[in-house]
Amino acid sequence: MSEKVHLFTSITANYLPKARVLAHSAKRQSLPVCFHILLSDDYPADANRADEPFDSIIDVKELPIPDLEPWLFGHTVVEMCTAVKGMGFLEIARRFSAEKIFYFDPDMVIFSGLDDLIERLDRHAILLTPHQTVPEESLNAIIDNEICSLKHGVFNLGFLGARTSGQGLQFLNWWAERLQHFCHDDIAGGLFTDQRWVDLAPCFFSDIDILRDPGCNVATWNLTHRHAEGSLKEGITINGEPLKFYHFSGFDGGAQEIMLKKYAPKGSVLFDLRRWYIDECERMGQKQLGDRPCRYSTFDNGEPITKVHRIFYRTRVDLQRAFPHPFQAAGESYYDWFRHNVSDTRVQDNGSNGEDALMRSQLFDARSELDLIKRSRSWRLARSIARVSSAFR
Repeated sequence: MSEKVHLFTSITANYLPKARVLAHSAKRQSLPVCFHILLSDDYPADANRADEPFDSIIDVKELPIPDLEPWLFGHTVVEMCTAVKGMGFLEIARRFSAEKIFYFDPDMVIFSGLDDLIERLDRHAILLTPHQTVPEESLNAIIDNEICSLKHGVFNLGFLGARTSGQGLQFLNWWAERLQHFCHDDIAGGLFTDQRWVDLAPCFFSDIDILRDPGCNVATWNLTHRHAEGSLKEGITINGEPLKFYHFSGFDGGAQEIMLKKYAPKGSVLFDLRRWYIDECERMGQKQLGDRPCRYSTFDNGEPITKVHRIFYRTRVDLQRAFPHPFQAAGESYYDWFRHNVSDTRVQDNGSNGEDALMRSQLFDARSELDLIKRSRSWRLARSIARVSSAFR
């Protein structure tokens, strides 16, 4: 068994700069670390793998996913990158005989404490970080943070540590299977990608360490009770303890800056940290790669794939059978079928309103769908479709 500790993140190519910042931060810890990326995209033709700070790049096509192309099409880019995380743990364990594996979101930076995380994983099978560890006091913070956790999941799955034996392996197998079939952004339906599933983990697995260390997974959603001091040069502390890893969640969309201004005191060192992170990402190629579209975000004619395209396809066994190559736009394709039967006549994709319209529509007969489900070769897929189909009745 390998003595090294393995870290990985899951990305599309436009997140390579952030993943590089994360990988360099991990390797500055002076520990025997292997860092991997799980890439659900094409690696840029003008980049050089040998120059990367990664020990391996695992392509999504190398994962054991049946009917990969339909599966990829049925997920948005965010859903896809989170759905493969459980399989990523298992693949790294298989390839490298890894005993301990940590996942970090690509928009994280490790500053210290990796040795402490390793020690904790010696004593426990699974490590989790809650979004909050102290009750909020103001109404605004309750709405922004506690209610947000109730919607998106108690634990932030931007970080996860697991051993690949005992309960750790049992957890990874359970989680990976759930994500393979039910990793969708469907808050109204009780799901938020990979996170809501792990709300159940403490019920199913006893050997879990819930990290309440204020220096772990510091982010805007827990700043009401985490006071940052120090400097970039001398080191940042959180509630008097060293900052271990910081999460820049919501960075590209602007939410990180908005919430930082709302919850960090004026002049906080965290604003310096944000400016440093911007510079580091630029140094790692943000300008060149940051706007790069994922190969799975469009049909092969370049037209964007909407969420309605994806929902409709993944809930229709007959369409999956008729169009096993859904990214294809030419000829008798799902693209052409949808254009003539759905988008121009029944449903317009106008954000969430379009999705609601799709879920309310009567575009297929539920009894016929159930007949198709009964004939499906995959009982797991059938179970998934049966549940989703109930919303159409």
